[in-house]
Amino acid sequence: MNFPKDIRYTSEHEWIRVEGDEAYVGITDYAQSELGEIVFIDVPTVGETVGQGEVFGSVEAVKTVSDLNMPVTGEVLELNEELDAAPELVNNDPYGKGWIIKISVKDASELGSLMDAAAYEASL
Repeated sequence: MNFPKDIRYTSEHEWIRVEGDEAYVGITDYAQSELGEIVFIDVPTVGETVGQGEVFGSVEAVKTVSDLNMPVTGEVLELNEELDAAPELVNNDPYGKGWIIKISVKDASELGSLMDAAAYEASL
């Protein structure tokens, strides 16, 4: 398992990497391995502001569908369009090319409620 130290984690296995006022969000290496082969990503919330902990979309794997929960309140700016043709990027590179959405962070103080890499790894 891979636990990058430059990102924050939720207990629902999403990650967030903040770059200025924007951030990338995806699912963790652990989450993708538990889900198995990912076949579809559905994010109907582009352009909407979604609150911390609220569902912003779903990940469909061969055997199950799982909700995606927002790590912090933010406006969904962009969906990773590469995932339309290649959803397996989430399996192959969950912290890189497999990012799911880009958001505008509305309340940076919410980042304090998320886990660092060591805390997330310990929670598994």
